[in-house]
Amino acid sequence: MRFFDPEDQLVITQRKLPHWSQDGVVCFITWRTHDSMPKKVVEKWLTERGIWLEQRGIDVLERDWKRQLYQLDASVIAEFHDHFTSRWHEELDRCHGTCVLREAEMSGLVAESLMHFDGDRYEMLDFVIMPNHVHFLAMFPDKDVLLKQCESWKRYTGRWIQERLGTEGRFWRQDAFDHLVRHESQFKRLQRYIAENPVRARLRPAEFHLRQYSIHHSPSDGFGGSRKG
Repeated sequence: MRFFDPEDQLVITQRKLPHWSQDGVVCFITWRTHDSMPKKVVEKWLTERGIWLEQRGIDVLERDWKRQLYQLDASVIAEFHDHFTSRWHEELDRCHGTCVLREAEMSGLVAESLMHFDGDRYEMLDFVIMPNHVHFLAMFPDKDVLLKQCESWKRYTGRWIQERLGTEGRFWRQDAFDHLVRHESQFKRLQRYIAENPVRARLRPAEFHLRQYSIHHSPSDGFGGSRKG
């Protein structure tokens, strides 16, 4: 299992958010449904984040603002995540919006899609499908596979769910939150976060779909290793 190496080649793709990628490294990725976060909450969060970064000499409009952030002292980085990353995920767990993924048929379709090319195009690790968002840990061979596969997942599942519901418009938000996992202890912490997410959101067993990689695989398996359990 490979983790982020600050000395190795890093590719930054700029969309609405800057996305970091490094070949074969474990990624923590979050998607959310289009109605998962009230507009006022998002605007307030973005404004406060921009001010916080500016006070530390970082312009959020710059392509490499994440790289600048991770060059700061570890205590400052931890403060950023406490103030912004944790708050963002806590707000998601309030389950805003229609929360159609609460239905087993809908979450099951997303789960099947995530596992469909496991061991071929990517290595799927842990995931949880919540009522209005998805968290997963996975490894991709390169940036192109990561971007194309995420677009494919969202396009297919979004279209299928909209057809089943008889609705139109965008189902998933266009951009996603992603994070390159830096070491094994962080990987294990994110595994616990995924496993405990339904408990924090006070969901009943039928209202989420959880897959735990450690149940099916040895933690030492790397990209291209053993497959579905």
